[in-house]
Amino acid sequence: MRPTTPDGRYFVVKGQLWRCSNPALCDEVRQRLVQDLMKARRAVKDAKVSNDDDQLRAARAAVNDAKVALGERGPVWWDDGSPDYNRHKVTNTPYAGWYHQLAEQR
Repeated sequence: MRPTTPDGRYFVVKGQLWRCSNPALCDEVRQRLVQDLMKARRAVKDAKVSNDDDQLRAARAAVNDAKVALGERGPVWWDDGSPDYNRHKVTNTPYAGWYHQLAEQR
């Protein structure tokens, strides 16, 4: 299980923060968007195999669209004015203390 920041905004992979999906999305919408994302990721794989640059561009755009709709990219889904630390090293963010304590507990 990947650790999730106490505020639920990010999960950590290899010391890097990745934005979580918007928790305000209803289950039906989230499920549809995840299915769209998986379909787009398969299209990226297929485009790479077929060496089709146009197909690859379109597939990557579909991945991005799904991630934006999920809230993982694009405008943040929280409204308290906090900055976005997506793709930042956790040690270079205000979450560094939390992450250090988490590492000590392991």
